[in-house]
Amino acid sequence: MDGALGPPEKMAEQADELTPMMRQYFELTGRYDDALVLFQVGDFYETFCEAAEVTSRICEVTLTKREDSTGRYPMAGVPIDNAESYIESLLEAGYRVAVADQVQEPAETTGVVDRAVTRVVTPGTLTEDELLASADNNFVACLTRSADPDDDPATTEEYGFAVLDVSTGDFYATAPPSPAAVTDEVGRFDPAEAIVGPEVGSDAFPADCMVSPFDRTAFDVDAAAEKVREYFGDPDSLLAGEAEVRACGALLAYAEYARGGAGEPATDDSADTTAPADGHLDYLNHLTRYDPREYMVLDPTALASLELFERRAVRGVEGATLADVLDETACAMGRRRLTDWLRRPLVDEERIAGRHDAVGELSRDPATREQLHELLRDVYDVERLIARVSRGRANARDLRSLNDTLDVVPELKATLADADCDRLVGLRDGLDELEDVRDLVGRAIRPEPPIEVTEGGVIREDYDDRLDELRETERSGKRWIDELEAQERERTGIDSLKVGHNQVHGYYIEVTNPNLDAVPEDYQRRQTLKNSERFYTPELKEREDEIFRAEQRADDLEYELFREVREAVAAETERVQRLADRVAALDVFVAFATAAAQYDYSRPTFSETGIDIEAGRHPVVERTQDSFVPNDASFDRDEYLAVVTGPNMSGKSTYMRQVALICIMAQAGSFVPAAATDLRILDRVFTRVGASDDIAGGQSTFMVEMTELADILREASEDSLVLLDEVGRGTSTADGLAIARAVTEYVHDELRATTLFATHHHELTETARELDGAFNLHFSATETDDEVRFNHEVGRGPATASYGVEVARAAGVPTSVLDRSRELLARTTDEYGAEAADERAVPDPGGPGEHGATPDRSPDDDDDVRAAVADRLRAITVADTTPMEALRLLDELKRELE
Repeated sequence: MDGALGPPEKMAEQADELTPMMRQYFELTGRYDDALVLFQVGDFYETFCEAAEVTSRICEVTLTKREDSTGRYPMAGVPIDNAESYIESLLEAGYRVAVADQVQEPAETTGVVDRAVTRVVTPGTLTEDELLASADNNFVACLTRSADPDDDPATTEEYGFAVLDVSTGDFYATAPPSPAAVTDEVGRFDPAEAIVGPEVGSDAFPADCMVSPFDRTAFDVDAAAEKVREYFGDPDSLLAGEAEVRACGALLAYAEYARGGAGEPATDDSADTTAPADGHLDYLNHLTRYDPREYMVLDPTALASLELFERRAVRGVEGATLADVLDETACAMGRRRLTDWLRRPLVDEERIAGRHDAVGELSRDPATREQLHELLRDVYDVERLIARVSRGRANARDLRSLNDTLDVVPELKATLADADCDRLVGLRDGLDELEDVRDLVGRAIRPEPPIEVTEGGVIREDYDDRLDELRETERSGKRWIDELEAQERERTGIDSLKVGHNQVHGYYIEVTNPNLDAVPEDYQRRQTLKNSERFYTPELKEREDEIFRAEQRADDLEYELFREVREAVAAETERVQRLADRVAALDVFVAFATAAAQYDYSRPTFSETGIDIEAGRHPVVERTQDSFVPNDASFDRDEYLAVVTGPNMSGKSTYMRQVALICIMAQAGSFVPAAATDLRILDRVFTRVGASDDIAGGQSTFMVEMTELADILREASEDSLVLLDEVGRGTSTADGLAIARAVTEYVHDELRATTLFATHHHELTETARELDGAFNLHFSATETDDEVRFNHEVGRGPATASYGVEVARAAGVPTSVLDRSRELLARTTDEYGAEAADERAVPDPGGPGEHGATPDRSPDDDDDVRAAVADRLRAITVADTTPMEALRLLDELKRELE
């Protein structure tokens, strides 16, 4: 959004001539100049001038004209009743929305009604269920930097990074040590929106994350420290440094800004929208400070290429991701916790073992597991619900949903009565039944209350004597009126006489025109219709006033009582959040155990030696195929770099990914798709898999590839897992081979990280033979006259062929192209030799004849020739040799050996 959507220049110059309402509107647009202001006028949210044109275009509503002393200008509005759908459209178009509600009853003033912005809706501060797209966390982030080494070389650059889910209260902070680490943490939480300190650029966040401007003073260290202290206490004891304090304090200030709160509290009938004047978020009561080293790092590249949460459109079945396969959760809180565990796998073996103990126990006890799953299905999203309660936005149905969830807790505890492992026992004992809250809501709120909380029907009978007395007065008055019709028919002799009620005229006695002569003298005319007259009597008016007073007083008292109940529940927010935390964890354990039992997963073990996987499977691919071929994987301290070769479509990429996914699942706490595993704790997983352009960023496929490769070579450690797929294919063959070999040697000699390197550069298989810690793996295929069948089995040693033409045929390439390919391939074979043109011909190391000797040449001659050939080979620098030079040289050497 470009600048403020305020008044035209002419109108600004004539501000004194604006009507009071328009002056109020433009004052708000000036105050919230980074947002589109929706201005309540009766039952509509109106926009004016440029904002109206934007609203009309995006929301597809009629653009009208308003006229006053300053001229005619555009106006467009949306109905309040379904405003959320229009707000969603504005958010999707890249706008922030400030909602300005009437905070004064029109009857209470003779002038313009007071209005105030009660909330600012942005992509990262959503709290409305209608706007939150899913159960997943919706984070807003803040990034700060405390020092710039370019300005003062004596200082150490320090970053502060914080993320907050305003809808649940989840709040995390850390201090990434470098720009690369910042990128890792941004990828870990995937925020929808961010604010940045004045010393930080917006390019730290991806293009799909809205970077919003915010008051620079909020980033001042003193102001930020005071804001953190207001919520959580001493910032020095909670956070690691100035940058973290500034990030957390500014983020809290932004969350309050989005809360609105200017002016008096505002209320709408459906959601009881109240906001304290200071915008304080009472439900934010815990801040989790973490060290990135406490979790396995999965950067955005790894998350995307391993397809943990989002499957690329160009691949396979839509929606088939690791999270989808493991998501056997029963409630929204469990789904969010599952996502969090997969984004942040543990590196502490003891904590991992605790999760595995819980999964193992539940996987062995199907009756308990299934009972827990059924109970958890009745659990509402308590994290978001209690946040609404605390914000004063919960209605009576929300309180009943909380009560229904609390009803489940005793059954959960009973089902876990025989739990054995420490993790499940701890969860069971920590399930607070909140009997006081449950009792209060159960006694106070009707089982099926209306959505509106100001029109009665919310509070149960026998909860409050005053309310019961008023309701009885109301009921007795209505019973009198119900009996009035029969009495008046008998008294007047008018059989068609009716007693009715409407909102405008209240209670009345209706008599048709032919019977007007029989109307008694005490009837007083109230309304004339075409075919009848409506009357009232002094006694009816007295009863009507009595009913109305009792009804109005009862509705007001009900609303007062409801707010007291809601405030009492809000006072227990922290207890409810602790309960929600335990229920979410239990749901994930049940989900992991369900997946383990359903898909035949096994419990992983850990040691320091390496990675040993027996009959491993890709957890996603095996779910989308009729059959899957399991494969082993074995790496240790002595053999840690595998060069993987084989034809396209043979299974190389799937194999590499499955090794990574098994390790991630294990450290997240899940069992794994393998017969048995003995793994090492990984600090992070790197991937350089697939090819992609960054067109918007002006980067080619090769540049993206090299950038990702540079990150790996700079950040990987001996405890990392590295997946490299076709490194160097984005450039010339000679350059690509040179890069691939140099990378292989660097990973082997310097990083010593567990690495799988898939390649079509078969020269790398020789490199693997030369390096002590490297070895070759290959995927084979069986060729017949009609087809090539891929076995999808991994084995030791290099591959013998690529089968490019056969793969092209399987992909549906036209026959004429295939025939021409074979013709060119045969011509190359004739000119340069089969070995050069088609890698299928792998010569026997012994050569023709015994020890490589030909029948007409003596062994001594052969030795001399081989020695000369060996000398020429040793003199070659492969990286500096073009493919054509290599082919010519190979032909010469072949002739010398004949």
